[in-house]
Amino acid sequence: QVRLVESGGGLVQPGESLRLSCSASGSIFSFDIMAWYRRVPGQERELVARINSDGITHYVDFVKGRFTVSGDNEKDTVSLEMNSLKPEDTAVYYCYMRRGLKIYWGQGTQVTVSS
Repeated sequence: QVRLVESGGGLVQPGESLRLSCSASGSIFSFDIMAWYRRVPGQERELVARINSDGITHYVDFVKGRFTVSGDNEKDTVSLEMNSLKPEDTAVYYCYMRRGLKIYWGQGTQVTVSS
């Protein structure tokens, strides 16, 4: 059974950085898509960034230039480097991996940006 485990969340001040990491255990295959989503309190979960098996990345507008997603298909890991964090980035961040029609989610890690 595939299980995704995130780490790296926490409390930071505006302008600071955090790095989130996610690893998949129990996987014997590579993933087509690895991504990060987030849920801001009171809102739906939304895509932040994704990377496919060819290394092609996609970012939503509100993180472009600030966040960087990277993935390692051999190790089944995906990371999100978050710089210049803003209070509006406060959310629970979820790791996502997909192979074919099978989708896997992590349990979420809290990121709080506050002075």
